[in-house]
Amino acid sequence: MKILSAEQIRQWDQYTIANEPITSINLMDRAAGKCFDWLDANGYFVHHFSIFCGKGNNGGDGLAIARMLAERNCSLTVYILEFGHPGTSDFQTNLARMHQYPSIDIHYIQDENNFHELPKNEIVIDALFGSGLTRPLEGITAKLVEHINNSGSEIIAIDIPSGLSVEQNSKGNSVIKAMHTLSFQCCKPAFLVAENSEYVGEVHVLDIGLDPIFLQTLKTKYELIDEAFVRNIYQPRNRFAHKGNFGHALMIAGSYGKMGAAVLSAKACLRSGTGLVSCHIPKCGYNILQTSLPEAMVMTDIHSSFISKIEKEISKFDALGIGPGMGTASETRVAIKKLLSSYKKPVVIDADALNNLAMEKKLPSLPPGSILTPHPKEFDRLFGESSNDFNRIEKALIKAKLLNCFIVLKGHHTFIATPSGKGFFNSTGNAGMATAGSGDVLTGILTGLLAQGYSSEQSAVLGIYLHGLAGDIAADKFSQEAMIAGDITECLGEAFKSFISLVRMNT
Repeated sequence: MKILSAEQIRQWDQYTIANEPITSINLMDRAAGKCFDWLDANGYFVHHFSIFCGKGNNGGDGLAIARMLAERNCSLTVYILEFGHPGTSDFQTNLARMHQYPSIDIHYIQDENNFHELPKNEIVIDALFGSGLTRPLEGITAKLVEHINNSGSEIIAIDIPSGLSVEQNSKGNSVIKAMHTLSFQCCKPAFLVAENSEYVGEVHVLDIGLDPIFLQTLKTKYELIDEAFVRNIYQPRNRFAHKGNFGHALMIAGSYGKMGAAVLSAKACLRSGTGLVSCHIPKCGYNILQTSLPEAMVMTDIHSSFISKIEKEISKFDALGIGPGMGTASETRVAIKKLLSSYKKPVVIDADALNNLAMEKKLPSLPPGSILTPHPKEFDRLFGESSNDFNRIEKALIKAKLLNCFIVLKGHHTFIATPSGKGFFNSTGNAGMATAGSGDVLTGILTGLLAQGYSSEQSAVLGIYLHGLAGDIAADKFSQEAMIAGDITECLGEAFKSFISLVRMNT
């Protein structure tokens, strides 16, 4: 699913108006109708509504919703932010229509003296400013947003919470804190970054029937990884295949006290479909790995407590995963640098391997197409502090191109930066996956997919999606609070099965 900028969304509206054809006021009514239907379906009509409108088209949406609620005899009050100008033509049309309903109580807000107390049991509809806002709110508008946020009422934002930028950092700005955001047609970048979570609440993307032809011709910087997207990546198995057809992966992981990370990553690698998995671990972990994971082959390091030297001929392996639980001993750091300089195929680099690289004055050359999987703090250690999420995303795209690698920036909507400049956000996963070892599982999955012959980009996209989908299945089984990293691996089979069934249904 393509993720659009504010300007592209505006162009899509205009294309639909010109080519459906449909008038802009009727398209506004269509969008308002979808919001009205959502409010109805979710049982909101028993409440009193306070609807706050600016004088742009977002305010026009709010007035249209108010009219539809009045037709259903809902109790409501409309507040219009008054700046002394008439507003857009569609806003004026909807205002004239609303005056036909004398039951609607209308108030105009010119200064703080016009603020009214908002009872906590009523529903606030935010239709002050939409996607077209290009500057921070200030003056009376900022004070109104603060007044609404402090009311304690449940807030539902239309299109986007007022004050929130679609594609830029909004930290420190006055922004509506919505419990629900009813957006239109497509996901927006602002909904996918952690720093905006307190503003957007739960996002609901409503289909308002914009012309799909325009979207097909549009090139976008970002895409959302969804079922349809991964369906085109997944490669079904030939029924005559044998284990040699699905690659041989090497997991380099573990140190004294952290052998669990090696077990988690190796098991996930096997569960991802790899034909063979070997593990290079310190001697202290031999019995642990052989006992807990008999399907894996084990090679031990010359050192008992950490990895210091990889003597095995590594060129025979189809993919390498390195980092889980390795520690940061100086010998380990030397071994990592030597491996990265000698291995020519893509490597999945995670956890302590990233931390070891961050200790270097200069990041060494990486095998082309390698996949780095940092969480935000690991990313900042590698590439320097980032002032906000949007800054970190832009930096990831720059570094991915510079290093000719893929950077998987882990989070609720994990972001994949590619060397081509394209970015992908993931749609699966949940807060229950914020648990020790979840990243080790991801490392195993990505390494396994690489070993099977998926490209680096395909491995990153499919791996992130499956990891999140397995996490969603685990959360349903165990709850977000009780699930652990091993549950994600155990649910990979169900993730594959549900995904494969979707592929078969669409072929």
